[in-house]
Amino acid sequence: MSKAVFCIAQSTEQAEGIVNDLNAAGFSHSDISVLFPDKSSTQDFAYEKHTKSPEGAAIGGSVGLGTGGVLGLLAGIGALAIPGVGPFIAAGPIMGALSGAAVGAAAGGLTGALIGLGIPEYEAKRYEGKIKGGSALISVHTGSSEEIDKAKKIFELAHAEDISSTGEASC
Repeated sequence: MSKAVFCIAQSTEQAEGIVNDLNAAGFSHSDISVLFPDKSSTQDFAYEKHTKSPEGAAIGGSVGLGTGGVLGLLAGIGALAIPGVGPFIAAGPIMGALSGAAVGAAAGGLTGALIGLGIPEYEAKRYEGKIKGGSALISVHTGSSEEIDKAKKIFELAHAEDISSTGEASC
């Protein structure tokens, strides 16, 4: 069974460092997800999904990532809005999952969308508060207990918060 390991990065710079470390440890760009608030937008908008890395890099630059393109290399980077919560930037497998969830998440907001990804409710609520406060949610999809341990160690060494793992929900 596939698992996902999650953490909270307090800044875009910390998130970029974690993504670099995950890549250096052998995790694929397509297995890494990042979600953070879009602070460059002042209005809510419908989600817009981009799935090609070059387009993702361009979108990343246009939404103010300012990260030197590391996050722009992740699969599927784009902007989306969760009804009642606001605009976000997402990359990786979480983009597709939240894009679908964004349509039906009006009642549950971001917490409901995160629960739909297999995150327990108490953790999803904590993650939502931190993401709304400007932090980034990072997840990496793993296939073995060794990879879970490796991802958790990377998160710990980077001083990430709220590190956890969970089985992925079937979408």
